[in-house]
Amino acid sequence: MKVLVTGSAGFIGSALSLRLLKRGDDVIGIDNLNDYYDVALKKARLARIADFEGFTDLRLNLEDRDGMAAAFAKHQPQRVVNLAAQAGVRYSIDNPLAYVDTNLVGFAHILEGCRRNGVEHLAYASSSSVYGANTTMPFSVHDNVDHPLSLYAASKKANELMAHTYSHLYRLPTTGLRFFTVYGPWGRPDMALFKFTRAILAGEPIDVFNYGKHRRDFTYIDDIVEGVIRVLDQVAEPNPGWTGAAPDSATSSAPYRLYNIGNNQPVELMHYIEVLEQCLGREAEKNLLPLQPGDVPDTYADVSELVERLDYKPDTSVETGVARFVDWYKGYFGV
Repeated sequence: MKVLVTGSAGFIGSALSLRLLKRGDDVIGIDNLNDYYDVALKKARLARIADFEGFTDLRLNLEDRDGMAAAFAKHQPQRVVNLAAQAGVRYSIDNPLAYVDTNLVGFAHILEGCRRNGVEHLAYASSSSVYGANTTMPFSVHDNVDHPLSLYAASKKANELMAHTYSHLYRLPTTGLRFFTVYGPWGRPDMALFKFTRAILAGEPIDVFNYGKHRRDFTYIDDIVEGVIRVLDQVAEPNPGWTGAAPDSATSSAPYRLYNIGNNQPVELMHYIEVLEQCLGREAEKNLLPLQPGDVPDTYADVSELVERLDYKPDTSVETGVARFVDWYKGYFGV
């Protein structure tokens, strides 16, 4: 297939592009290499895929309406995976308009490109953040998610609503993927595992929010990529049993689907840190702090839909995943 991947220099996007290229697909990668975090890391990720004959590297902002329209018209992708976004819950509290530009305006340009160029299937990144104030565990795609706690979360919920509209009006098959705390080699420097590792190796204290008591459904990068590929390969279809009298938020009478991709095994942050300490052979000095604004105490993915429809369940343990990250980190930074 010819697949357009936005965020191709990103953590998930570069890993996905590598998998697609290795299996023989052509990839049109779009990334603007913004400086939200270390651009050198993004370039190093791109270097892993730059030499594949089937890779086309485009430097483009999603907010560039004409540029995005031209990219779709020229390259005519069969399928699209939208992973580009302004990421980060905490950053959205101080810089809300960045999320409007990329996550809302940019996503609208993705939808228009798909609609006007006959794209067979759009898969796009949503987030576990959409569950917001929900406290029923595990989080199910059938739950109502109308109470986000950050603009980042609200922008991801908006993406799901926008996608449904295009699925309904134009019969564009769309699938939203709610990722749960992705980690692993080549990860983002603004995420906890990267920050903790750097600080512990430097002998600096780490900030541990919610006193280390909150739980996260940490999901290893390879498990995320496998889930995305399985979803991409199965084009979203209408749910014949859907009814407006008892609407199901995860499906529709339109070709529209939502899935959680999570490890289905929440881990307390303090245990996550203990595993990292064991892998590094050093104990962290911990600065215990209260829960930050916009954060949720726990995340826990119900992945029954993923298992039932795609015969897939992420299963990499944090012990395995953190060890692989530490090995990569030491090699990449030469420590």
